[in-house]
Amino acid sequence: MSVLGPLHEVDVVDNNGRILAHDSSAAGGISPSVVHGIELVNDAHYDMRHERRGVAAIFNHKNFLHLEKRRGTDLDCNNIRQTLSDLQFEVRVYDDLTRSELIQVLDNLAEEDHKSRDCLLVVIMTHGEDDVLNAKDRTFRVDRLWENFVGKACPSLLGKPKLFFIQACRGNNLDTGVRLNQSISQAARTVCSTGARELPQPNIQPGRSKSIQYAIPSMADLLVMYSTYKGHYAWRNPNRGSWFIEALCNELRMHGNSKELLQLLTAVSRKVAYEFESQVSLDNVINSTKQMPCIVSMLTKHVYFPRK
Repeated sequence: MSVLGPLHEVDVVDNNGRILAHDSSAAGGISPSVVHGIELVNDAHYDMRHERRGVAAIFNHKNFLHLEKRRGTDLDCNNIRQTLSDLQFEVRVYDDLTRSELIQVLDNLAEEDHKSRDCLLVVIMTHGEDDVLNAKDRTFRVDRLWENFVGKACPSLLGKPKLFFIQACRGNNLDTGVRLNQSISQAARTVCSTGARELPQPNIQPGRSKSIQYAIPSMADLLVMYSTYKGHYAWRNPNRGSWFIEALCNELRMHGNSKELLQLLTAVSRKVAYEFESQVSLDNVINSTKQMPCIVSMLTKHVYFPRK
């Protein structure tokens, strides 16, 4: 459960440069709903039979003009890049962009034709606080990441999953956790009685699709997963990377082609919550603290990533 690397490295947080750990060696408004034509394949599952999986844009921020360097983020970047590539995404990595450069990438991505793609996925790893994230030079609102892709802003992504994963602090609070005593046998019975059943992958029969007209909410089909919940720190180890990205990659690598996405992400939350704990022996205030990821889902169907 320890995330402690070599003795000279300890866990740090992805806030806006306030370093808590010590190195012992040194929105605009959304347009109202409108009616669009959507081809239905299976009302319970998103159609993942397009020619391509889709773009996965990774924004990796290590160096800043006025903030502390995020050591360990390159490990996260390499990990998530390989994981998403294995899931057949078209991975694009952007390192240390300024705010204007990052916004331009998002604007250009929204203008692309996504008709032959299953979905869109965006990962950002940076410093943050409250509802803002840091580019290399300045901050921007977190919802600027997806506002170009929701509603009618990007017609070729209508009715398709838009997935955002954010590794960053969301405030300055620490989660000291609570102690839970539970025997292994009790945990096993709980899992058996209430554990989520893995849903089978959809088996869509050719020729069964149909086209109808209906209205969907502007924010439909969006999922945002934060590395931590509002107001709290997110931890990163300089030698292993961040807890959240490590857990996310492990789950996607093991079950990305078989489990439904929300079930998989719940397992990510469980891993971060139960298997990680800060190791900062020089500071009892922040030593042995916890982290709880947060999932905000407006998905309307099940998401699978079956092999093409």
